[in-house]
Order: sequence, then C-alpha cells, then structure tokens
Amino acid sequence: MASKRKTFLEKLEDDKDYPKVQPLTGGMRERFGEGTILIPAPRQVDALMRRVPRGKLVTINQIREVLADAHGASMTCPIVAGILARIAAGAAGELLEAGRKRVTPYWRTLKAGGELNEKYPGGLEGQAQRLTAEGHSIATKGKRLIVEDHDRCLVRW
Repeated sequence: MASKRKTFLEKLEDDKDYPKVQPLTGGMRERFGEGTILIPAPRQVDALMRRVPRGKLVTINQIREVLADAHGASMTCPIVAGILARIAAGAAGELLEAGRKRVTPYWRTLKAGGELNEKYPGGLEGQAQRLTAEGHSIATKGKRLIVEDHDRCLVRW
C-alpha cells in the first residue's frame, strides 16, 4: 500500500531533530570557506515569516542571516531555508483553504532582490495580489515579478 503524502502542515510540525549546526564540508566548504552551517527547523523559518508586519517585507536571505546569528553559525543553508519557506507558505495556504483568517503572511517573504516566489500558494499572481493589497507596487522584469523599492520596506530585526 502506498504511503499517504504529508500535508504542508504535517511537514511544518516535523522538526526531524533540527536545528543542527555542523562544519561546512565538500562543495559548500570549497565555495564558502571554513565555518559552520545551520540546518534550521521548519518552525524556525515560519516563526520569522510570522513576524513580518503588514506593509513590511523580508527576504529569505534576511531570514537566513537572523537564524545563523541566533545559532552562532557562519551561515544558514540556502537550499533548506528556501524549502522551509515553501513549506511554511504551503501550510498557510492549507489553513486559508480550511477557512482560517490569520495565517503566516508568506506573501511578505521574497527571494533575493525583491523577487516574488512562484512556488507560493496562488503563484506569482496570488502573491502579487496580496502585496498590492498591502500597498506595494509590482514590476515585471523579464519573466520575474519584483516588488518596486522593496529595500525601503524591509524589516529591520
């Protein structure tokens, strides 16, 4: 019998013995040098995404910096942080579908350079609608959507 696929809410609640700080090794060490890397827990990323108030924005890189600092690590894994932001967004989307009004405001978390995330619930269009409803302007750059002047709206933790 095939196993049932986990929901985003289930993935968000499964810390899998994380967070962990470990030495940089292999290609990561070659690319970034000596140091340590944090592999965060899903709820840590979600908690930071929840702290972004209406009208403000955060980039995934800011979240990575805050987490690394909190754990005394040189850096937070960029791949894992991106996956966990997607899980937090997906969990919020599931809650919205279930009728919940207050959820993690995932639409306020952007990629580097103010870029919207096509993998969030509702895709680029859904994220753009939520951001414009909060007063942000969206620009098209090639196939990408960017929040104009996003750097002026970033949270300062």
